[in-house]
Amino acid sequence: MPIADAMRLAYDADLDLVEVAPTARPPVCKLMDYGKFKYESDQKRREARRNQVQTVIKEMKLRPKIDPHDYETKKGHVVRFLKAGDKVKITIMFRGREQSRPELGFRLLQRLATDVADLGFVEAQPRQDGRNMTMVLAPHKAAQRAVRASEPAAPGGSRA
Repeated sequence: MPIADAMRLAYDADLDLVEVAPTARPPVCKLMDYGKFKYESDQKRREARRNQVQTVIKEMKLRPKIDPHDYETKKGHVVRFLKAGDKVKITIMFRGREQSRPELGFRLLQRLATDVADLGFVEAQPRQDGRNMTMVLAPHKAAQRAVRASEPAAPGGSRA
């Protein structure tokens, strides 16, 4: 249909002529209330942003010569973080002569990774940067879905 006829139709119906698919041949246009269309598309975009998952990275710091009980306590924190669906950055801090023995930190990180293997996996392998060695653990996808399913509904629901 010619553009002039479409514009006349839109004017008579007190609507706007909106080009929906400009790349199509011929371009596709619709008669609609443009303000309402723009408002609804903004609402959809806001809803999509609200439903996005924010990845949280928790950090746990250890020393190479950590006491067994302290290790268990820190491991418990890592387990709790992974169960909550958060990523965990493990940092081993070396001081003084410990810097000449990075294999101690590497072994400690490997031990921790195997201890929590059922909850998460190593996303970033152990890497030495300066006097620290870091590794990132991420929860398994199934665990993340289970956590999201058990979360309460968003506030603002209907009142009974």
